[in-house]
Amino acid sequence: MSLASLAVQLLNGLASASSLFLIAAGLTLIFGVTRIVNFAHGSLFMLGAYVAFSAGTRFGAYAGSPFGFWSATLLAAIAVAILGALIEALLLKRLYRAPELLQLTATFGVVLIVRDAVLASWGPEDRLGPRVAGLDGVVNVLGRAIPEYDLFLLVVGPVVLILLTLLVSRTRFGMLVRAASENRVLAAALGVDEKTLFTTVFALGSFLAGLAGALTLPREPANLGMDLAVIADAFVVTVLGGLGSIPGAFIAAIIIGITKALCIAVGTVQVGPFAIAFPRLTLVIEFVVMALVLLVRPTGLLGRPTVVAATTQIAGERALVRRPGPRSGIAAAVLVVLALLLPLAGDPYLLVLATDILVAALFTGSLQLIIATGGMISFGHAAYFGIGAYASALATLHEWPFPLALALAPVAAAVASLAFGALAVRVSGIYLAMLTLALAQILWSIATQWDTMTGGSNGLTGAWPPDWLGERTHYYLFVLIVVAMALVALAIIALTPFGYALRGARDSALRAASSGIDVRARRIKGLAIAAAFAGISGALFTYSKGGVAPDALSIPRSVDALVMMLLGGQGALFGPLLGATAFTWLSDVLARMTEYWRACVGIAILVIVSVFPNGIGGTFRLRGFRSSSVR
Repeated sequence: MSLASLAVQLLNGLASASSLFLIAAGLTLIFGVTRIVNFAHGSLFMLGAYVAFSAGTRFGAYAGSPFGFWSATLLAAIAVAILGALIEALLLKRLYRAPELLQLTATFGVVLIVRDAVLASWGPEDRLGPRVAGLDGVVNVLGRAIPEYDLFLLVVGPVVLILLTLLVSRTRFGMLVRAASENRVLAAALGVDEKTLFTTVFALGSFLAGLAGALTLPREPANLGMDLAVIADAFVVTVLGGLGSIPGAFIAAIIIGITKALCIAVGTVQVGPFAIAFPRLTLVIEFVVMALVLLVRPTGLLGRPTVVAATTQIAGERALVRRPGPRSGIAAAVLVVLALLLPLAGDPYLLVLATDILVAALFTGSLQLIIATGGMISFGHAAYFGIGAYASALATLHEWPFPLALALAPVAAAVASLAFGALAVRVSGIYLAMLTLALAQILWSIATQWDTMTGGSNGLTGAWPPDWLGERTHYYLFVLIVVAMALVALAIIALTPFGYALRGARDSALRAASSGIDVRARRIKGLAIAAAFAGISGALFTYSKGGVAPDALSIPRSVDALVMMLLGGQGALFGPLLGATAFTWLSDVLARMTEYWRACVGIAILVIVSVFPNGIGGTFRLRGFRSSSVR
């Protein structure tokens, strides 16, 4: 590797870091003040790129007019800022009293709506932006050509950092932002108008996202996949730098940009019989860096512990636990009877859909155990779902007996959780969520590249259930029995002394520890139990599809489970089943009705979270089914 090549890669990495900082700075502001995990931030970035493309076409940017490009960039940023303010004012402001994670569900609905809105407006084709007049040449650095526009981006990041720093440190608005970031409760008690502040901050963060999207257009084409591709990196930078810290986000963006550039520059290195392809590590290296830093500094590089208002719970009854009563037992029996009668409908596809719902319900129930009962937020629960799926698939392909192959799934998932949980429980809140996301992404990267073991991006095929379960009705009834038993077991676990200890650690770890509860051990055990049940659902999924692919470990699958849990009602007894039914059924029906089914699902999600802010199951509990709570 020559010095010139290294210099070129480092400059490219710094240019990418500058763009990434613009996105992460907006996300940092929004999360630091509102505590909203805004999944729609990547959609705002994508929208900024597409609006800049259309505005640039109209204003003459493609004809070489520098005025056209800069006008289009500014217009895109302003348009996205207005949209962000509307999202906060019309949607999120209505959910202030709902659990904070439900706000995440709402932003996920916005992601689906924006994705299809962009598809309808600009089509599925990539849209490449114009070369910027005056910045369309190259500069020779050590004999290598560097685009002038990349050098321009190197300047943009520090300039935005300086402007934001001055805004936060030298203005009254910045004083309010700092106050809300450090202690929202005290700031509100002192008379800070939270609603106006939240809307303003959301608009400013959206402006930065739109600006980043517009400035990225000359380097990368606008495409429908850029929203989810960038949001993971933005979350990494925000958490790595420290929540609410703009300088921390800047440093983190530089670290990630340089690390990726070095991986590309190093290339493939031969270590004994093994060839390590460092460029492939760019898919996951930022998660590795984040995980290592959080294990040393649990609050990120420049983050500080913050005082956060407790999440609003259903009717303020977070600490009150009611055992399921007779009505819950009757409802469960009725559901089982209806499920047993379903094959009489004679519709094979209905059985396929019902099987998918049952698998999703078990996966969601396992997530509910660690979030609702244990208070441990996970954005990467698909890691255990995927481990279970791959473990059973590999065992089946190696001709293991079906019972052993199925039993391997929960064991493999639980063992992986124990190895990971010992490190993960050192952090909490959003930091724990990002560590779980990092684990899932690392495993996803391994699954996509380990061709000899996992089949690579093609996955594993041919893992079907035995002949006695080969008929669709038989396999459906088998899944029904396993899932019913597993969901009952999860409900029982939540009501055991272990479940009460988990809730005690959730509500106040310090008080639980002073009462003699080993909080760390309980959390590790809780993660392992949840992972085992997720592994079972992964195995059932594998046998229903005849194989498994890397998307079983992907971020969208984890997000789907989180959305289903929140739709069903965080902590509600029937929540996993209600959420899985609503989400899976809506997705399936709408996908067969319209090309824009994602937007329809997104609208349905927004309606549900608006009408049922405590989830479907939580609303029923408030209206009289109080005995159903296993919170």
